[in-house]
Amino acid sequence: MHLAQLNIAKAKYSLESVEMKEFVDNLEPVNQIAESSSGFIWRLKDEGGDATQIQVFSDPDIIVNMSVWESVDALKNFMFRTHHRDFLRRKKEWFHNIPQDSYVLWWIPIGYTPTLQEAVEKLDFLRTNGDTPKAFTFKSNFSAEEFEKS
Repeated sequence: MHLAQLNIAKAKYSLESVEMKEFVDNLEPVNQIAESSSGFIWRLKDEGGDATQIQVFSDPDIIVNMSVWESVDALKNFMFRTHHRDFLRRKKEWFHNIPQDSYVLWWIPIGYTPTLQEAVEKLDFLRTNGDTPKAFTFKSNFSAEEFEKS
């Protein structure tokens, strides 16, 4: 099994604004780090090379990021042990706090590419049911084996 993840963020400003420039200017370098990271499988992107123009929610200020990794550890290594962590630390500069869960993890078969609809359903499931083997956060970190048994 591989690990899929979706995370969403509500931008405080237009992506074209001066306030968002540093974030936007670093999308490509951070995405390149992700793609070259050990355990990276796939990420959602449009013709521009990122997912910022892919609108999934009715609110146009909500941007999405979705990717697939070999394991939870591979995703955590990218998130917390690369240049990406510097932007995580600064997310309050660019994004509003979302009171509900803003990311979800779930297990998928090797070779499968999740859809955005599926990802949003997983986030909704997590928000309704809390962490389960079918949709979870880093707090629970359910294994693929636990998912298969559920």
